[in-house]
Amino acid sequence: MQDITLHLLPLLFAAAFFAGFVDSIAGGGGLITVPAMLIAGIPPLQTLGTNKVQSIFGAGSATLAYARKGHVQLREQLPMALMAVGGGALGAALATIMPSQVLGIVMPFLLIAIALYFAFKPNLGDVEKHRRMSALAFGLTLVPLIGFYDGAFGPGTGSFLMLGFVSLAGFGLLKATAHTKLLNFGSNLGALIVFMSYGVILWKVGLTMGVGQFLGAQAGSRLAMRNGAKIIKPLLVVVCIAFAIKLIADPSNPVRVWLGF
Repeated sequence: MQDITLHLLPLLFAAAFFAGFVDSIAGGGGLITVPAMLIAGIPPLQTLGTNKVQSIFGAGSATLAYARKGHVQLREQLPMALMAVGGGALGAALATIMPSQVLGIVMPFLLIAIALYFAFKPNLGDVEKHRRMSALAFGLTLVPLIGFYDGAFGPGTGSFLMLGFVSLAGFGLLKATAHTKLLNFGSNLGALIVFMSYGVILWKVGLTMGVGQFLGAQAGSRLAMRNGAKIIKPLLVVVCIAFAIKLIADPSNPVRVWLGF
């Protein structure tokens, strides 16, 4: 497996670059990197752990890019980021007993609902709206819950955070994207610490893909800051629908039986 992986490192680097680009704008990078590593012959548990290595590079890169332009205040958001770290660590620790079959059933419908929300919500842009939940309540409830999901499962986390920031925290799309990447960094960090303790990380693969993620996230975040909602909204909708289709296409997903596939 090591020889095959080394042979495919350039392709994994390219996949990570593209994933970092897309993820920094609309989330969903795991849609690209997880299948790429599985195709390369990396076992599922090592894929999950190694994915956190390269993901943290992408999330960190995007966070720095957005912070430099003032779209997220790192010191002010540190407590919320720490809640994401805790949620991610707990999710990773309990990954082996997560009801993954239930997630596979529910997730496609949740993602389609999110896609429809962002596609048809009127006046959805970069202007902030009325806040429906206080920052404290948001940080103590939604953030650790989504962080837990990220540690245990991963793909789709950015879409859930975007929905929360826009619909509950009242953020505009660009500000929501910037804060989503900070919390993604936190939940990835928490999960990474746990996976490191289990020794399931392929460091050569993770670090190589991490460089690709870092560069891709720099390019994607700059594009998002130039174009704002014009690029974030359609890409977010596409990512959610693509991930829903991918989940339903999985032969082991019970939804296929219900739908008669």
